[in-house]
Amino acid sequence: MKAFLYTIWEIIEVGVVAVAAVLVIRYFLVQPFLVSGASMEPNFKNGDYLLIDEISYRLKEPERGEVIVFHYPNDKSFYYIKRIIGLPGETVEIKDGKITILNSEYSKGFTLSEEYLPMGGITSSGKERFVLNESEYFVLGDNRNFSFDSRGWGSLKESEIIGLVRLRLWPINKVMAFERPAY
Repeated sequence: MKAFLYTIWEIIEVGVVAVAAVLVIRYFLVQPFLVSGASMEPNFKNGDYLLIDEISYRLKEPERGEVIVFHYPNDKSFYYIKRIIGLPGETVEIKDGKITILNSEYSKGFTLSEEYLPMGGITSSGKERFVLNESEYFVLGDNRNFSFDSRGWGSLKESEIIGLVRLRLWPINKVMAFERPAY
């Protein structure tokens, strides 16, 4: 009888440790995310299952080109996935479908080369200008014609960012890790 109780106790201990480990990983390190919608196509499609790194931005600042998941600024119950285009303190100009970034290093600006965009995708046909304050980011979907992003609701506060997209787990034939594009 004593051996049976010891076995039961061991099973309970293993179960508690396993549940605690999963909770720590899930709530502090990595979070799953299911893509819903077409705003990031062709790079991320509806139904893609992603893992979001929640710890990197505690150690470093977000960088241009990284794909992030965040709380929608006007309703915290919604989660969005977009690409960082403008960084704190910069000015983002959109003119004739091209994005120009003005900052302290490039006072005359530089144009982004966005090779990750779908062929024929247009950012905007008009002219827009967005000035970012400290701790504000400008984010856009890769499928610009079907993306509700900073062009519509303004800048994104750093505090609203949940994490960095690191890995696609589903569909299985598209499993891959993601890196920030070089501009």
